[in-house]
Amino acid sequence: MNTPTASPLAVTPSGRPRARALGIRLDGTPGPANALTDVPGVQIGYTTLVEGSSVRTGVTAVLPRGRAGVGLPCAAGRYSLNGNGEMTGGSWLDETGSLAGPVMITNTHAVGPVHRGVVDWTVANRPELARQWLLPVVAETWDGYLNDINGPHVRAEHAVAAIDSAAPGPVEEGCVGGGTGMNCYGFKGGSGTSSRVVEYGSARYTVGAFVQANFGERRELVVAGVPVGERLIQDNPMEDSDWFAPGGAGSVIVLVGTDAPLLPGQCQALARRVPMGLARTGTTGSHFSGDIFLAFSTANAGALTSVFPQSPATDEDYDTLRHIPWGRIDPFYRATVQAVEEAVLNALVTAHETGGRDGHRTPAIPHDRLRALLAGKTLTRDA
Repeated sequence: MNTPTASPLAVTPSGRPRARALGIRLDGTPGPANALTDVPGVQIGYTTLVEGSSVRTGVTAVLPRGRAGVGLPCAAGRYSLNGNGEMTGGSWLDETGSLAGPVMITNTHAVGPVHRGVVDWTVANRPELARQWLLPVVAETWDGYLNDINGPHVRAEHAVAAIDSAAPGPVEEGCVGGGTGMNCYGFKGGSGTSSRVVEYGSARYTVGAFVQANFGERRELVVAGVPVGERLIQDNPMEDSDWFAPGGAGSVIVLVGTDAPLLPGQCQALARRVPMGLARTGTTGSHFSGDIFLAFSTANAGALTSVFPQSPATDEDYDTLRHIPWGRIDPFYRATVQAVEEAVLNALVTAHETGGRDGHRTPAIPHDRLRALLAGKTLTRDA
């Protein structure tokens, strides 16, 4: 494999090659870091837990307006392709069309302590918000193949640490944060991100995606339009063993963010396009996979606030939202689909082989064989 350049388009901050370093051809123009953090103000942080032979898990924090902007709402909408999963705080998000705090992602059985951790962080850092009601948004996917998911390994302080570590700029991917113990298409998966630039008149907007990829059956895998899964079927311990779950079980959480001014309903429309990006990688959507998506817009700062009224309404008491006309929204749909596809591929390509509980092992996708397949070379299943 050629040595990748130092560009964040090609490698992660730790130097792991991303999809573009393998020469994978992808549509659209990425932002400078090719990450959700290309949306101005967005910060991402991780707590990664690798302990002994059985702990392979963690917490991811995505802050739409950074730590300083917690409490300042964004327009937001969500969509569930398949509800075999969890995202707390969704009822209030649906009610108000807004998101005012961090979005956390972890493993299925750690939602409780992570939820508590968001409350603890808010009490310590934004006590004026903690005096009101807090409905943290915490999403999950299941990492029980590699991780001792029933153990109390994720604690509230790990969620606090993920929020405190959140930063802009290039983002580490693969086996980090909530993605530490996740699998994707029978290979090691985890955390992945990408972005696209949308030209709109004289403006340039960014659409970014972040995935916690833990879904897909090996034989389904498609990369850049090439069905490679059947040609990479060997070394597939999770699907070839007596493991209780069928191929494709797991889940995927996807967050889409943009600085384009969108209505809450338009954010939900972006979230509804996420499955099209996932489908480009081959998945048909397993019944045993919780596929839940959230989209937000960081434009219109100061709108959508929800406060207790202190006096009667006046003639000036109106909220105003500037937004992209519905008839002009298609380029943002396209950017969402493209960014989601690449975010999944980045999660796959950057992840490394991982061993975990009960001697389980998940291999990394083989870069050289993948490159050969995409170049049109003939490979037998045993090659």
